[in-house]
Amino acid sequence: MVKKIYRLPEVMSLTGLSRSSIYLRISVQEFPKPIKIGRRAVGWSEDSLIAWQADIMGGSHANS
Repeated sequence: MVKKIYRLPEVMSLTGLSRSSIYLRISVQEFPKPIKIGRRAVGWSEDSLIAWQADIMGGSHANS
């Protein structure tokens, strides 16, 4: 069950990433893909952002 859907401005604020950085990371599978919430609207589930943050904090994307 999705807790909340975040739109791009909120995702940018929460992550500190720019729009282009978010979409670049999506293209290399380092950020969750958005879900379609309307004809021309997308958003990210709260759960996917929490999982991404936990993954980052876990160090799996840390520079070696």
